[in-house]
Amino acid sequence: MDTLTTVVTERGQISIPAKIRRRLKLKPGQKLRWQQVTDNECRIFHDPSEDAPGPVAMLGYARKFNPRDLRSTDDWMRELREGETP
Repeated sequence: MDTLTTVVTERGQISIPAKIRRRLKLKPGQKLRWQQVTDNECRIFHDPSEDAPGPVAMLGYARKFNPRDLRSTDDWMRELREGETP
């Protein structure tokens, strides 16, 4: 098995290498479970039965946005980044 490397972003995000995404047939919106095995090793599980049923899964999430709150992308990003400065 190949050893593949990714980088953790400032927000704690990682990208799953394309080779692995293709092998596991991962699609956007699918959930992964993480289990810490040792101090420096984690196991990641994908259970297809827990996957959200497509765009319908976003309905509950989208309801929390107010359609009258039409701010620019720059305004949204500025608000999101406010908590990042030390």
